[in-house]
This record gives sequence, structure tokens and C-alpha cells, in this order.
Amino acid sequence: MNTLNKLFLTIITIILISCSSSELIEVWKNPDIESFEANKVLVIGMTSDIDGRKVFEKKLTAALKKNGVTSEKSLDFFEKSFTDSPKTEEDLMTMEGKLLEAGFDAILLSKVLAVEDRVTVVQAYRNMDKDFRNFKDDYYKNQDIYYEDDYYEEYEIYHVETSLYCICPDKERELIWKGSIDITEPENVKKAVGDYVKVLIWALKGQKLLIIEEEITDENIDL
Repeated sequence: MNTLNKLFLTIITIILISCSSSELIEVWKNPDIESFEANKVLVIGMTSDIDGRKVFEKKLTAALKKNGVTSEKSLDFFEKSFTDSPKTEEDLMTMEGKLLEAGFDAILLSKVLAVEDRVTVVQAYRNMDKDFRNFKDDYYKNQDIYYEDDYYEEYEIYHVETSLYCICPDKERELIWKGSIDITEPENVKKAVGDYVKVLIWALKGQKLLIIEEEITDENIDL
């Protein structure tokens, strides 16, 4: 693909995102990491809505694979009974070991947090970088989401957080990136998930995470 085509696609992407039902509100990135590529990514959607989880994980893994990233749905990797009951920290450590054995070195964990108004959302953003530094703690503290069937019914706006973790035994700080995205039309699941995935992929590309694209420079533009 030539440079002008890339520029055109970038402009079109920005236009489409601006018309999306999903909006990127805030991001945090590990200041020690400029870019990050993974050999294999596990995609996890934390929700008690099994159909919504299937749609989300399917669309996100497909989008990652389209961009050259090897990924797998948690629904395919976990045993069916894995989310039937809460897991201990020891259980999650064992699971991380199995992920490493299977060749995974990164996890994209997305969880839906329902909010009533914008004030509540802002308060949540202030704590974005204070909650969890690794996948195990994040999953352990939020796994109740799987079991609360009426968790989202009262709300019109969904506040969704996606965290990118490196499951690297030799690194103390496993959290690489965290983004908050608001979904304003959650009643249309397929559209909401599709818009969310587009915004997430766009954000990861911009941060040079998982998807590393060739940079466009003035020298490459033939006017």
C-alpha cells in the first residue's frame, strides 16, 4: 500500500470513529515502554452476558488477526467451567502458567463497568492508574462481573475498560496500557461491540502496541 493510500485510510478511519457509538475517553501507557509486540494474545471479555461475550471476543480476535496479531478467544482457551465459580489467586497463578506454556505472552482484558452519569465516570478515570498492576489482581478483583446477571440493566451509558498485560515472569510491572471507552448505544450489542473494537484497534495502533505500522514521513510522500 502506498503512502497516499495510507493517509487516505487514516483520514477515513478518523471520520468513522467520530461517528461511532464508542468514544475513547482516556488512556494510560507505561512510560517505560515505547512499543510492544506479542507472540500470542489472549482476549478476555468479562461479562455475565455469554452472548455478548461471544460477539465481543470473536470480533476483537478477528480484528487483531486482520492486523497480523496472533490471538485467541478466552472462550476457546478456558474450560467451559472456568467462569462458573470464583477463582482464587492461586488458581489464577496456575492459569498464567498454562498460558505461558501455550505460548501466550499478552492478555487483553476488557470489562464493562456500568455508570449512571458523567460525574461518576470522571471519578473513575481519576483512579485509572491506581487499581491494578497485573492481570491476576485485575481478574481476581473484578470476576464478580461474570455472576451478576442484572449488572447493567439500569444504565444507558457503558463505561468499558480494556487493559493490556504482559505475562512476563521476569517483569514486576505487567500493565502496559489501559484505555477507557464510553459506549452510548449499548442496547444494540453488535453495533456497540463493532464500534468499540474499531476504536480499540485504532488506539492500539496509535500507541504502537501489538500492531506496529510503518511510520509515514515527509520523505515518503511523493507530491
